[in-house]
Amino acid sequence: MLNQEFLIELQLYVKHQLEEVKIEEIHFSQNEMYAAEPLENVEIEAFIKNKLKPTFRELLFKFIDKKNVSDPLIYKKAGLDRKHFSKIRSIPNYIPKKNTIIALSLALELDKIETSDLLSSAGYTLSDCDLNDLVIKFFLEKNIYDIDLVNEALNHFNLKSLIK
Repeated sequence: MLNQEFLIELQLYVKHQLEEVKIEEIHFSQNEMYAAEPLENVEIEAFIKNKLKPTFRELLFKFIDKKNVSDPLIYKKAGLDRKHFSKIRSIPNYIPKKNTIIALSLALELDKIETSDLLSSAGYTLSDCDLNDLVIKFFLEKNIYDIDLVNEALNHFNLKSLIK
């Protein structure tokens, strides 16, 4: 159960983050935009080879191996069923929904950077201008990985809960 003091701290965090985003937007709009170099000057293959990162699936199972935990422990803790997790494991290009990835990150107790990397590998990010994402960031910064508490906080803001 989230206590009143914790909820106040969460609300102040969200309010502060949203105010910072507005300040950054104003600063960005005042800067001039410059055109990039023509594409023919870029060695695309070398660029891709140097920048290409692991897929979502590769990175997820790397984290599972690194944490030395079993698949069932993680998917149960994340609130996923065996069938859905099997789909993630067996279909190479399968990308689950963002909330599923966040639930897996919490189940693995990934820090903010690792969570960001896992989300990025699936084409997602945690935004500073999205209330749902700010709630998730708050919990990651506090190293609180209890999905039920996260869901309670999301519910407090009338947002959709994670998996459970």
